Amino acid sequence: MDRSKVILAVGGSGYVGHSVVAQLVAAGYRVRVPTRHRHRARHLLLLPTVEVIEADVFDEGELRGLMDGVGAVVNLVGVLHSRPGTPYGPAFERAHVLLPARLVAACQRHGVRRLVHISALGADASGPSEYQRSKAAGETVIRNADPSLDWTILRPSVIFGQDDSFLNLFAGLVRIAPVMPLGGAACRFQPVWVEDVAKVVVACLDRADAIGLCCDLAGPGVYTLADLVRYVGRLVGHRPPIIPIPEGLAMLQARLLELAPNPMMSRDNVRSMRVDNITEGPPLPFGMTPTPLEAVAPNYLGPHPGRRRFVVNRRRLVR
Repeated sequence: MDRSKVILAVGGSGYVGHSVVAQLVAAGYRVRVPTRHRHRARHLLLLPTVEVIEADVFDEGELRGLMDGVGAVVNLVGVLHSRPGTPYGPAFERAHVLLPARLVAACQRHGVRRLVHISALGADASGPSEYQRSKAAGETVIRNADPSLDWTILRPSVIFGQDDSFLNLFAGLVRIAPVMPLGGAACRFQPVWVEDVAKVVVACLDRADAIGLCCDLAGPGVYTLADLVRYVGRLVGHRPPIIPIPEGLAMLQARLLELAPNPMMSRDNVRSMRVDNITEGPPLPFGMTPTPLEAVAPNYLGPHPGRRRFVVNRRRLVR
């Protein structure tokens, strides 16, 4: 097997990883997906050239085995919440800084020249949130790698698609809330479809002009958070009044939500919304055309979403 056609997809069992791995398989790659718990990647087992391996990528010995025969690494790992810290909390540091450092070192030890790293739109060492600062630190690790490593950094805006944790979150809330108190209501977003993100990742592995590239990934439309919540409300047929609330009250609301086992919102998320999450350049690289939110969201949030999800999944499997 040509080594260049073997990809290690770290974080491949996650939401974005599912789409990336499926498109890699469709493009003729063999994909190795490490996971701490095999059952979390069971949805990938139907794909014909995917190898799911129970492994801890922070363990040197296990990472060594994962890198054997690999031609490129795609890092899809990201977390949204962490205990607070300075300049960022421990979960952010582990996922966004230490893991990229380990992958860079492993690539250099094992002669893997290609790395595609998923960062985030808004990554900024001086950003208002720990998430943004940790993502910027991870980018610095990649940029400071040995010149023998051919890297690409992709910075997606908020990602939407079936089973996303963004539009589906608000869909669940508007269905039950008589009113929607909303922090960051005026913050602007440029949501990008998960399949477009995956398409760019696959393209980067085959393009010389992607080497050394750091680019944003976004959709064609810009919306305030309030716009998005109203749109979701129209799709699900429940439109509670939206009440914008100041940051201080939003922080109190987020602090209460942080007490849940799987918090929907954190104070760090609120800080992130002090800056708009939009791009000033082309929404996608290589002349690609981004998919509008309105062309996709009704398929999984509109009337009869279950039936439409079956159609979407069927199309993905036969693509």
